[in-house]
Amino acid sequence: MQTWVQGSSAPSTQHVPALRPQAYRKLAKEYHPDKNPNAGDKFKEISFAYEVLSNPEKRELYDRYGEQGLREGSGGGGGMDDIFSHIFGGGLFGFMGNQSRSRNGRRRGEDMMHPLKVSLEDLYNGKTTKLQLSKNVLCSACNGQGGKSGAVQKCSACRGRGVRIMIRQLAPGMVQQMQSVCSDCNGEGEVINEKDRCKKCEGKKVIKEVKILEVHVDKGMKHGQRITFAGEADQAPGVEPGDIVLLLQEKEHEVFQRDGNDLHMTYKIGLVEALCGFQFTFKHLDARQIVVKYPPGKVIEPGCVRVVRGEGMPQYRNPFEKGDLYIKFDVQFPENNWVSPDKLSELEDLLPSRPEVPNIIGDTEEVELQEFDSTRGSGGGQRREAYNDSSDEESSSHHGPGVQCAHQ
Repeated sequence: MQTWVQGSSAPSTQHVPALRPQAYRKLAKEYHPDKNPNAGDKFKEISFAYEVLSNPEKRELYDRYGEQGLREGSGGGGGMDDIFSHIFGGGLFGFMGNQSRSRNGRRRGEDMMHPLKVSLEDLYNGKTTKLQLSKNVLCSACNGQGGKSGAVQKCSACRGRGVRIMIRQLAPGMVQQMQSVCSDCNGEGEVINEKDRCKKCEGKKVIKEVKILEVHVDKGMKHGQRITFAGEADQAPGVEPGDIVLLLQEKEHEVFQRDGNDLHMTYKIGLVEALCGFQFTFKHLDARQIVVKYPPGKVIEPGCVRVVRGEGMPQYRNPFEKGDLYIKFDVQFPENNWVSPDKLSELEDLLPSRPEVPNIIGDTEEVELQEFDSTRGSGGGQRREAYNDSSDEESSSHHGPGVQCAHQ
């Protein structure tokens, strides 16, 4: 049995975008033996590299233990890094988007995402608030070393690589690969003697610290928009901290609904207002009292929409420009018998004339218009129930209770 052990300093590819198969197809087409007979080895290298990057297990191995771990753990022998660099330029990261390392080449930590609930008023007026969160920072007592100088030693069991990958030969030409985290160092690749550990961080190299962030929500920001604090995420030795990203989540408003830079609201008016004009006041998102007037003689139909220009949401980074406010009117009609019959005749004289009743030739039948209850369904079900009731009575008289006739 032969054992390889891997380091644990690989940059994470969790936030790297999906592999770009078009890059592989372009190279494979260029160096395919049918088109380029002298590039057979190059084509094999391209295919092998893409296979590694497309394999979730091998990609995870790289995430945890780096190119060295991928090279040794996969049993590929030396030169895999050369393959990636030679084919794709810049190694594995050049092929995968080049987003897991910072500009100075250090491994970059993960971003921390936090939701931030904001009201529509906050997004209209802008807001500055403070956010308290807890994060890891390098221990100041040991400068992120985990102990006093010289206390940190490379794990002898895994040779400082944090993991053991064992290759077991099952039969001639057949091997099995097994991987396990080093139990001596718990995958850290380092061990610290108990008496030499830092008393403040207990050898963990980082401690928890409460961070207060001052968050500026600008006017016109939208639901789902992000506010980023660069380099404020968890710290770790040898790693450049990621970002803290706040994701805005707009709370539902009881009056207004937002649609881009426009606002929508519904307002109830009575029949007399719909016919004779009206005036009403509402409180806007910035606490202004807005007076809305509609002149007599102009009719508001039920469900119609009118617009107030320039009273919508401010534009992001251009707050002096605003969208529009759309008001939908819900016309409330009076109750039944709300006025005496003699008054109705007076009202009818004021309203537009009725249409003339057409002359009807032949037989006619007069019916009564009744109110409809949608929760009870249509009248057909009631007619069927009546039919079933009569059928039950008939059947019970001939065959006893609970027995129905079978129709031939």
